[in-house]
Formats: sequence, C-alpha cells, structure tokens
Amino acid sequence: MLRLPRRHLLTLLLAALPFASFAAPPKGGAANLAMIGEPQSLDPMASTADLVGTIMQHVYETLYTFDSKWHATPMLADGMPKVSADGLTYAINIRKGVKLHSGRDLDAQDVVASLKRWMEMAPRGKSVAKDTVSLEAKGSHAIEWKFSAPSASLLAQLALPSGMAVIMAKESIATPLVSFVGTGPYKFKERRPDQYVVLSRFEGYSARSEAPNGYGGKREALLDELRFTPVPNANTRVEGALAGQFHFADQLPTEALARVEKAGPSVVPIVTPSFGFPYMVFNTKEGVLANQGIRQAIQIAIGEGEMLTAAYGDKRFFTVEGNHFPQGTPFYSTAGTDQYNKQDAKRAKDMADKAGYKGETIRLLTSRQYEFHHTMVQVMAEQLRAAGFKPEMQVVDWATLVQRRGDSKVWDIYMTHSGQFPEPMLSPPQLGEGAPGWWSSPAKAKALGDFNHQTDPAKRAQLWNAVQQVVYTEVPYINVGKFSSLSARSSKLEGYTPSTWPFFWNTGLAK
Repeated sequence: MLRLPRRHLLTLLLAALPFASFAAPPKGGAANLAMIGEPQSLDPMASTADLVGTIMQHVYETLYTFDSKWHATPMLADGMPKVSADGLTYAINIRKGVKLHSGRDLDAQDVVASLKRWMEMAPRGKSVAKDTVSLEAKGSHAIEWKFSAPSASLLAQLALPSGMAVIMAKESIATPLVSFVGTGPYKFKERRPDQYVVLSRFEGYSARSEAPNGYGGKREALLDELRFTPVPNANTRVEGALAGQFHFADQLPTEALARVEKAGPSVVPIVTPSFGFPYMVFNTKEGVLANQGIRQAIQIAIGEGEMLTAAYGDKRFFTVEGNHFPQGTPFYSTAGTDQYNKQDAKRAKDMADKAGYKGETIRLLTSRQYEFHHTMVQVMAEQLRAAGFKPEMQVVDWATLVQRRGDSKVWDIYMTHSGQFPEPMLSPPQLGEGAPGWWSSPAKAKALGDFNHQTDPAKRAQLWNAVQQVVYTEVPYINVGKFSSLSARSSKLEGYTPSTWPFFWNTGLAK
C-alpha cells in the first residue's frame, strides 16, 4: 500500500479516493486537459488504447458501465438483463427516449448493429462472438442475445472503457468511422491532429436519474467544452500543470510528486494506489519470438524488480510480485510465479541456445510518452544483452506504437500497461482473441474456455490458477509488477473523480 507523509495524507485522500463525491460545481467554461499524446484513432472499437477510451467515453455510451465498486450497472440498458435458467439467453431492455447526437431517438437496431461491429473489430468483442449464437432486436427497445455456453464476464466486457462496446447511430457505422454519433453528454466538435480534440456539451443529453456512482448514475455536462491536448513530453505536462496552463495533467513522472506538493493550493496531486500493472507483449505470430522456447528464455533473463526500481525509484509507487491479482482478492494465485524476477543470464542463455536462438535482433517497441515504459525497456535491453540476446530499441510516439503494434512484421516485444480490475477477462486484451501479440494455443483455449464458462465465483477463482500457469508457460506477455500513478489537477477543476480512465462529466470550473 502507498504510504505518504502525514501532512499530505488528507490532500491526497481527497484527490485520489476512487469515485469520491463533491458538491455540484458551476456550469460553463472550457477545460484544457493534457493527455500523454495523440490518439491513434477516435474509434473506441478499433483500439484498446486507454487514451482513445478516455476521450471517447464522453461521446459514446455502453449498455452497462461500472459503479464505484466495479460492479456492472445499467447505462443505456433499462435494467439488468433477464438471463435464462441455463445461462444461454440474455434479454436486455433499452432505455426509451435516449437521444443520439443526430437528434433522433436511440433504438434496438442501433444497439444490435453496434454490438455486431464490436464483435467483428474489438479483441474482447471477438472473444464474445465465439460463443454468440444470435443477436437480434425484439421490438423497438429490446434485444435478445443467445450463446452456446454461459458467459461469466459478459457484463464486465460490455462495461469496459477500453476497446469499448459503444452504441452508435447505425447510419454512422463505417470502417473507418467518419462521423461520431453517440448518446454521451458531450459530442464530437473538432480534431486537429497533434493539437487537440474538442468535445462540446450535448444539450439534448438523456441522463440517468440515479445519483452518480463511479462511472454510473447521472452524468451532466457542466463544461461547455473539453479540450484534450496531446502533450507527449512528461516534463512539459508537469510544467504546464504547475503554471496553470492545464486544468488536468495525466500520467506524471512519480519524481514530480514533491514539486506538485510544494506548488501550493492551486495544484492538487492525484495519487492512485494500485493503479495498474505494466506488461510486455510478445509477438507470438511471427519472427524470432514465435518460438516459445525463446520467449521462456527471455522470461528467465529479465529482472522485473530492477525494471520497476529504475522506472519508479520511490518504493511507495511499485510492488514487485508475479501474481496477476493482489493477495486478498478472489483471483490471487502464485501459479507460475517461480518463473518471475529470475534475472538469470547464464540459464537464460542456455535455454535460448537449446531453443535455437541464432543471434537474431529482438525489436523492442516503446514510447517516451509513458516515461516509465521507456525506462523499463532500457533496463530490459541491458538484461537481455547480458544473457546473449541482441535487443534493438525502437522509440516512437504513442500513436505510432499503437499503429505499429498491429503489424506483426515490425516488432517482437512492446511495452504497455493496464488498469488493475477485479474481472480477469478485462485485461490484458491478450486474454481475448486477435489482440496484437496474436496469442492462440490449445492450452489457452482450454484454460480460458473452462474459466469463462464457469459462473460460480468460487470455482472461477480456482480455474484462474490454470490460466495464470498457461501465461507463465507460454509467455504471450509478462506482467512486470504493480504500480501507483500520479496525475494533477487545478484546484479550479471541481467535482473531478479520480478514476482509471479519467472522465469529466459532473466536473466544472470554479468561477
């Protein structure tokens, strides 16, 4: 757990308490929001990048979302689904009177068309599609979804803001999207690449009546505009936040905490403990790392503890452990963790030789927009050299990385991170189908099939052991550890609720 000096505790608890509630802020004004870079796309089905989800969750909504305890709660759905006794049929009613940004009412045809697109495009959608028998409208405001096997994680999958199952106007559906017609509290106004994405208040928004609760409940567009500004350099985000240029600055270097604390009451640090986990994805489709034996050798060569120490420095911001889920949570498991944090260069070299490694270049794809990614990859490269590998770092901006990782011919390992969620199937995307890395094997299919088709929580917890063991055996990705995040907001930005994907409904600017 993150431990902070007593004098800072109250400030940070108020800033970082997940889904804290505040008095209603005033209406009007425009917020300048510094993001880590340029979004590769504004199509939330086409990209699992958190940046895309963060921006477009204001424009599009989903059938379900998460409340403050990460339970699925209705958003565009009129209530929780009615599920047949065998768990194979879901009947979902759609809220009536919900306006699309085009001005017409949302109906079941929009929902069906949108979900079918999601199942065709998004990694998690493709995973759901494998078990889908049929999806059709039942009247104007109801759908029926039939499956070949029970789906324990369906509602969580529909609620996730990454690779979102967004609902859009059926007439706007295209690949790529050229218009963004959703139901959210903000609508798309303008994008100037490398300058900003601007969203404006949707005056016809149909809010839920319940009190705000996490991502759920009533959403209100208090601000006239949201201006998402790409600021790739982390130090520039820090300086902009301190100077009052940005009302919110995302993902700051942890060493900036002291400066933000000393800036006075005009800037509020936001420390989110156990924010997520960095992980490196392996190209299992082609190239040198399509060889499982070489992936296993790399797993033994690296030292995650050294990588985390270099990236964060302050031990309050990271935890070195190989279990995917924290101790005390339902999916805590030590399966496979005897392969974690070994940093055994000699053994790794012997394993690589036996697997047929011939000195091929191993291309490491990373970005400095997440500085901790870049630092960890630098350390990993040295660890690989010590074990006889030939690493080559490719440092690009985040939008280029997201684009490039979709081409299996140009990379071998890329670094990313994910939020820490209670449902295993929410992250990383590699547990689904078709995500970059393209992990597919009989062992994966068996372990995940058993896990996803089991709806009993206690039994699912036991089955996760097998999934985690397959990950350590086949090495499609490596979970580096756990980390806490640092962001900052202006004291003028009122009502902001710290969250994994920052959102700015119910948020206003002090007059």
